[in-house]
Amino acid sequence: MHIIGAGGQARVIIDILIAANQAIEGVWDESTTIKAVLNQPVRGNLKDFKASGLHPFIIAIGNNLTRKKIAEELNVGCRSAIHPKSAISALASIGVGTVVMANASVNVGTTIGKHVIINTNASVDHDCHIGDYAHVSPQAGIGGGVYVGEGTHIGIGASVKHGVKIGKWAIVGAGAVVIKDVPDYAVIVGNPGRILKYNPI
Repeated sequence: MHIIGAGGQARVIIDILIAANQAIEGVWDESTTIKAVLNQPVRGNLKDFKASGLHPFIIAIGNNLTRKKIAEELNVGCRSAIHPKSAISALASIGVGTVVMANASVNVGTTIGKHVIINTNASVDHDCHIGDYAHVSPQAGIGGGVYVGEGTHIGIGASVKHGVKIGKWAIVGAGAVVIKDVPDYAVIVGNPGRILKYNPI
């Protein structure tokens, strides 16, 4: 597996791949100063990787919009990374390029899109839809039947009530409690969650 990105997300993904006994071929990043990540050599930048024709790869970029741009640029050959200590229902669906970290849970009937991050100890209950390029942060809890739109970020420790619909490219702040629907691009904070502003992407 080749890893695109050499920051903190890459370190976590390398750890997942090691735990899953998957071979790591190298890391690729735009930085010219980072030479290795957890003893995995940085072999070049994104342009170099594209020219190499190497596969498979996973995008280790935490920023949702950047991850989307890179995924669309590379287009083909991506794989997912699933920590063996995660709990994923056999009746859930996980999209290509998605990362599920240690102790995260994904329940029955849930559909996780492509290039999503389900972070450490996050809980996604039954029959949810998590859109492409979304990020569910550590300790976040999402109730049953929740819809999360493309590119939306659910912050650390946030809670989302069952049946709520959250639009695309929204941000739910750390610790926020979402009890009603959230429009596209909204930034939600507090308990109960309220709109602080709108996210210009």
